[in-house]
Amino acid sequence: MNIAVLGAGAWGTALAVSFAKRHEVTLWARNPEQIAAMESARVNAHYLPGVTLPEQLALSSDLSASVAIADVVIVATPSGAFRSILKSIAGRVAHTPVIWVCKGFESGTMKLPHQVAKETLPATTPRGVLSGPSFAQEVAAGLPTALTLASTQTAATCVAGLLHDHHLRVYTSTDVVGVELGGALKNVIAIAAGISDGLHFGYNARAALISRSLAEMTRLGHALGGRTETFMGLTGMGDLILTATADLSRNRQVGLRLAAGMSLEAILRDLGHIAEGVTTAREVDQLAQQLGVDMPIVHAVCQILYQGMAPRTAVEALLNREPKAEILQ
Repeated sequence: MNIAVLGAGAWGTALAVSFAKRHEVTLWARNPEQIAAMESARVNAHYLPGVTLPEQLALSSDLSASVAIADVVIVATPSGAFRSILKSIAGRVAHTPVIWVCKGFESGTMKLPHQVAKETLPATTPRGVLSGPSFAQEVAAGLPTALTLASTQTAATCVAGLLHDHHLRVYTSTDVVGVELGGALKNVIAIAAGISDGLHFGYNARAALISRSLAEMTRLGHALGGRTETFMGLTGMGDLILTATADLSRNRQVGLRLAAGMSLEAILRDLGHIAEGVTTAREVDQLAQQLGVDMPIVHAVCQILYQGMAPRTAVEALLNREPKAEILQ
């Protein structure tokens, strides 16, 4: 199978490295200079240093040529570039499965990726989302990882079997909304977890934060048509636990540094990578308010990121909320 991976960030590069072991893969990046540097060194020094790119992995900055030969297109750009890249390939993928791996909402529209795809791709294009608890470094190293490919179309779901191998297990689902929401919301919660740990609130507080955040995720999921069992699985609880507790998480690093008193601008500049939770927090907070869904943890993160509230003040406000039943009937 010929796979085109669009986006040579850490995650796109890791997937391309992994898939190249069994398939013909082309990794595309917009910047020809980046591709030239990767060709020369056989490493993506900026986004995935220390990982050698296999010789059989093709590299390209020619989008048309990359997509033209593909049996499957995997879009690994950030959420902010998702619409533009789909528009660029729409005329070439009328019957080619398009799978995306971005985790977030479109800034300014509160739309999930599948909604953007519906507006930009031909109706005949098979499509789906690939998500789950996964760090790029570990996938590139061939460490065991489990993901979920969600689609309502058989042609797209069949891709799961082609991507599946002994170190990358790919499950299937028809709950596109739930899978996308889990991937997007866990980034916001990882910021909150980083803040809690950065303030040295302890493991008890972190466990409570993760548990209550899962309840928030599920409430919004129900409001948008997602299923409870999805949030209990890999793309919900699994991805949430990984991203909220492991220091490889960029969003967790944002929280840790906010707790240390750094400005958001300085944090994002130092990271050098996109932390999707920063923009997703605002979109989710607005959407939750529109739908009347109670999401106090997400709202607190927004207050810290965009309203200048001190992290400790935001946490204290959460703790001082009125007591209520844990499980609402």
